[in-house]
Amino acid sequence: MEYIVQTENLSKRFGKEQAVAGMDLKIRKGEIYGFLGPNGAGKTTTIRMLLGLMKPSSGTIKIFQKDITKERINILAKVGSLVENPSYYPHLTAYENLEALRKILGVPKSRIDEVLEIVRLKDAANKKVKGFSLGMKQRLGIAAALLHNPELLILDEPTNGLDPSGIIEMRNLIKRLPSEYGMTIIISSHLLSEIDQMATTVGIVTKGKIIFQDSIEAMRTYAQPKVSFKVSNSEQAWRSLVANGIKAEYKEGQILMDECSDEKVAKIVQILVQDGVSIYRVEEEKRSLEDIFLQMTTGEQAI
Repeated sequence: MEYIVQTENLSKRFGKEQAVAGMDLKIRKGEIYGFLGPNGAGKTTTIRMLLGLMKPSSGTIKIFQKDITKERINILAKVGSLVENPSYYPHLTAYENLEALRKILGVPKSRIDEVLEIVRLKDAANKKVKGFSLGMKQRLGIAAALLHNPELLILDEPTNGLDPSGIIEMRNLIKRLPSEYGMTIIISSHLLSEIDQMATTVGIVTKGKIIFQDSIEAMRTYAQPKVSFKVSNSEQAWRSLVANGIKAEYKEGQILMDECSDEKVAKIVQILVQDGVSIYRVEEEKRSLEDIFLQMTTGEQAI
């Protein structure tokens, strides 16, 4: 499996504070990797280390299967980034801002029109940036990050401060990039709803530790509803179900089961009644992805 980004035991300490602790990231080619966690969880510190802006206290970083400490310049030539707020000259137009950067990067002039088209700013190319909305400024920042046609794009909280229409524009842009331009994207956020609508893979971090790393579909399986049975004798009920070949969980005086059909619920009720167990309540317990996220980040346990 080709990993575009791979870290092993990546750690960063500021004095007594452990900002990042033993981070093992594995990001495959073509993924939109949602780097998700509460504010202060260590996301931006990790991103700064990936970009060579900060030295790790320990651990290794490989990007394009190369060690960033040994081949930083070659690696970063293929990486675009937008960390915190984009930099621009407000008195210049969008085109002039990109032209200034283009001269530094040494890319063809035609690339300016290409990236303005990608971020849907071509109609605003000759407008001064000081008159841009926040969403337009964010898109210009991404245009600048795309100017040298990177293979890896790292975006740190790109929807921060945007209004709903700006968030939708940013989301649609990010989702297009891997399929249309073959990019791999890392996008950090503290909003699960945003990551859920964009990412193919999610890594959840809290207090500097990665506690979940898998596909967004795998995370959704944890949000499947359970059916709970409140009964007169939980332990007896659980033993009756197990004896009848029905898989059930016995927890805190209740019988819990993964989502089951109406027919299966009826069968369980029949078994329990026949075994002399009184049934007080049958409920479906639904958990949202937000519930799962909060459980992970407050409990600090991988699930």
